[in-house]
Amino acid sequence: MIKPIELVIFDCDGVLVDIERIAARVQVGLGAELGWPLTEDEVVERFMGRSPAAIHEQIAAQLGLDTAAIWSERFDQLHREAVDAELAPVDGLPEALDALTLPTCVASNGSHDKMRHTLGRTGLYERFAGRIYSATEVSRGKPAPDLFLHAAQQMGVDPEACVVVEDSQPGVHAARAAGMRTFGYAGGLTPAERLEGPDTVVFHDMRQLPNLITERQPTLHQALPTHKI
Repeated sequence: MIKPIELVIFDCDGVLVDIERIAARVQVGLGAELGWPLTEDEVVERFMGRSPAAIHEQIAAQLGLDTAAIWSERFDQLHREAVDAELAPVDGLPEALDALTLPTCVASNGSHDKMRHTLGRTGLYERFAGRIYSATEVSRGKPAPDLFLHAAQQMGVDPEACVVVEDSQPGVHAARAAGMRTFGYAGGLTPAERLEGPDTVVFHDMRQLPNLITERQPTLHQALPTHKI
């Protein structure tokens, strides 16, 4: 039996707000400044979709705790300045939200303060107020399934009735581990092939999302259990 979709869970960075390019640019600059030269692709592979704590651990392992602390402090400052100057919603996202008829929520590795800032700067905060969940609320962030399972529980929806919209490899891994169907948004920095996998639809234009979700709602025959006579 395939359960009908009852809830759409959105990641935040790179799915709702077009922030990954900003973050990658800042990380590349800090790496060059502090002694760990990284390409944009390396930043995407190592950092994208991971919690601040997980990123800090990687930097500390490479450069030591003191430099990692400087990096984190500088990143927060430079990132916030860039967000205030240039952040916008992901292209096509407002239209997609307007067309969706299902309940929605946000589940991000980012902190509540960060999401309040980024979603507020783009006029999206009120669309999700009261339905925003952070990895700070669970013991393990993505790629563990804890955050998505927590969001489903808080929203009162069975995980099998949820779909997740993600743009990072750790994010799609977390959704699969939670037993949720996944829509991998490849219109950002992550190559499409890194998002592909079981129960995952990869797409490039956020405006496609409402129709893609509708197309994957099970038919009545698929959604009902079969009874043997």
